[in-house]
Amino acid sequence: MPASVDSSRPKVLIPEKVSPDGLALLKDQFDVDQKPGLSPEELKNIIGDYEALIVRSETKVTADLLQAAKKMKVVARAGVGVDNVDVQSATQHGVIVVNSPSGNINAAAEHTIALLMAVARNIGDADASIKAGKWERSRLTGIEAKGKTLGIIGLGKVGLTVARIANGLGMKLIANDPYANANLAAAASVSLKGTLAEVLKEADFLTLHTPLIASTKGMIGAKELATMKPTARILNVARGGMIDETALVEALDAGTIAGAGMDVFTSEPPKPDSPASRLIAHPKVVATPHLGASTKEAQENVSIDVCEQVVTILNGGLPRSAVNAPIILQEEYRTLQPFVNLIERMGSLYTQHYMTNRAASGTSTKSFRTTFDITYEGELAGLNTTKPLFAALVKGLLTPITSSDGLNINLVNAELVAKQRGILINEQRSRENVDDKPYSSFVTLRARASRSSSHARSDVSRSSSPSVTRQPQSQAQDADQVIQGFVSGNKPYISRLDRFKGEFVPKGTLLICRNFDSCGKIGYVGSQLGKAGVNIRFMSVAPLYEDVEEVGEAGREALMILGVDGRVDDAVIGKLVDKDGVLEASVIEFE
Repeated sequence: MPASVDSSRPKVLIPEKVSPDGLALLKDQFDVDQKPGLSPEELKNIIGDYEALIVRSETKVTADLLQAAKKMKVVARAGVGVDNVDVQSATQHGVIVVNSPSGNINAAAEHTIALLMAVARNIGDADASIKAGKWERSRLTGIEAKGKTLGIIGLGKVGLTVARIANGLGMKLIANDPYANANLAAAASVSLKGTLAEVLKEADFLTLHTPLIASTKGMIGAKELATMKPTARILNVARGGMIDETALVEALDAGTIAGAGMDVFTSEPPKPDSPASRLIAHPKVVATPHLGASTKEAQENVSIDVCEQVVTILNGGLPRSAVNAPIILQEEYRTLQPFVNLIERMGSLYTQHYMTNRAASGTSTKSFRTTFDITYEGELAGLNTTKPLFAALVKGLLTPITSSDGLNINLVNAELVAKQRGILINEQRSRENVDDKPYSSFVTLRARASRSSSHARSDVSRSSSPSVTRQPQSQAQDADQVIQGFVSGNKPYISRLDRFKGEFVPKGTLLICRNFDSCGKIGYVGSQLGKAGVNIRFMSVAPLYEDVEEVGEAGREALMILGVDGRVDDAVIGKLVDKDGVLEASVIEFE
């Protein structure tokens, strides 16, 4: 009998070959489907079932595909470049894009040196010649690398590794990279040049190691080739498109460039009669089919790297190499993680508690606002980044009113989503000492009535959470709405809700009642819930906060917070909000 499959486990789709070592990391926790050879249409038809997609260079992750990927949380590129992934569209959909920027560094660098030596010693031509039964030693005389100048465009990790190997061959090293680390360049014996033109003029060998972006596309064209030595040779193991292939063919034909070693092309595989195919066929060119990262070791490295990141993301953690999300140090993330949970729940509590309530007259007594101040006190105030906390707040605020939209709000797209929804969040840090408290950090969420909230209210009106008010609060309608919280023992606590103080854990189903603090109110609520078959798991009473000054009846108010099991529907709420009952009651649902 086939083994049973836990359908609740996240599903991972892998349409290309990935190292078994990486797959082993996934299969213990997720359902992994390897489906090579899928057409774009076939991929689109099934992508909606998957939370993760792992690709190499063949699969095109387009905006159309991402639109269909309703459950997708992460797209992992087993390699460095993400040219085949629409990163902007992924960001809009809240999909994290990760790559493996270090897994194939050595492989790419070694392949560059292999092409350099092959071009220098005519290896490709010599191999074809001797296999054809010829013996052409004089025609195939090459040159030595020792003493020659290697020009490196892009002195990142691969470029530096190439430099270190070439230095061992006795080559002179020059480079152009506006972002290069001068200390690392000096340690690798590389002389940095201020312009590309300087490198082109001096180089005996030129190698490219930059990403393909607008500024590097076609960076080596006819004009640049004309400035190089006629004995110079060009290498590209980075990305196709940075060299004008037609111009290079013409330069090779004219003898203004001596040779080329090419591993990448503008179209892969090259189309017949295309500039790329003519370049490959040229006798002065040594060509390989994008083998820069194709070593056993590199494939294992990148596979393990991206699969580890997929595991981390699907388990709620942060990736090491997100292309479209900020990099956060692990030690900071450990500090942030419990507060991510707290702040998301604070945002959800705000949205659900401050939904528009209706009094008997039908008038609105509460409103969802769109301008927020969130203040971090204590240890949180000293962290370098609070991006995950910002994202958690946006997710908490919007999930109760957008869950039916299938909107995935996270670290990737939180700022974009907030802007689209007209939400302004001001992050503030306070250095106040919390050493005398049972927590290391404290968070205050304050909603201000400084901007129109009509847009948000139109979204909020879709909620079906029951919330009824018998009479309006005495608090002014333009007063700030405040929620405060802290974390103790990795558990989130709310310590203030609006005008009331009282510690409770935001989890499960909560019934929050505003009432006069007088005899019989708790009994009345308990009686009505009991009649409706709703069990009370816990209850706490929150009196007015110290900084709240109320006169008259409002000064006698309190909140009753109850954790309940069972459905508290409109009928139950209607009985609770009664002349003998509470002033207001609302139901808050936490996942």
